[in-house]
Amino acid sequence: MGQVFPPGSTVGVWRKPDAAAGEAGYRPGVAHTYPPLNVEVRTPRLTLAGASDELLERLVPLVRAGVADAEPWPFDDPISFYADSPEREWQWLRAIWAGRARVSPDSWRLYLAVLVDGEPVGMQDLIGTNFTRFGTVSSFSWLAPGSRGQGLGKEMRAAVLQLAFAGLGAREAGSDAFIDNEASNRVSRGLGYEPNGTDWDTRRGEPALIQRWRLARDAWERIRRDDIELTGIGECLPVLGID
Repeated sequence: MGQVFPPGSTVGVWRKPDAAAGEAGYRPGVAHTYPPLNVEVRTPRLTLAGASDELLERLVPLVRAGVADAEPWPFDDPISFYADSPEREWQWLRAIWAGRARVSPDSWRLYLAVLVDGEPVGMQDLIGTNFTRFGTVSSFSWLAPGSRGQGLGKEMRAAVLQLAFAGLGAREAGSDAFIDNEASNRVSRGLGYEPNGTDWDTRRGEPALIQRWRLARDAWERIRRDDIELTGIGECLPVLGID
């Protein structure tokens, strides 16, 4: 269901949730016209929220400070974490804006900010390719260096799987990570993904081996959680061409 906000709400103003409600993030002061920006996935530890421009601006300091700060290095990607500031921030923003605009039933990407106690600490994207034919999705994520090693990577992946399977009706979720990215590969194993072969990609222009993973819907059903809340999904489905 969509959110209803009281008269006088201010665009871009975020407020802390009622602690008694057990919500782990902020809510925008006004609903956005574009439904993907109203999507929220809430767990006891964090919230994934549609990455509005207001949230992107709050993430800029993390991108500027450097997300790719140590090995294992992440993928080469249009977000270009390896560029020098301010080109890094500009390319990152342009890639997200361009990705928002490239939406069809067979190709879309939901950009979600990761909020912990209302503060943005990273992003978790959900990507659909040939979704109407195959029902498959993949994911891409990053966390600020200071937020790693706390179990948030697994929590945000569990949240986005809830969105994919329970919210969008996905049949299978894929993931991949460089062989030496043990943190990401550990998350996939811990959430029930099965190895799905290897491939190659580049980082800093150099080829490196990737481990691919797959999670079928029936495997997810066996480990699905009942403490993850979805908001704003119904209004988003027509945008993505999902019946």
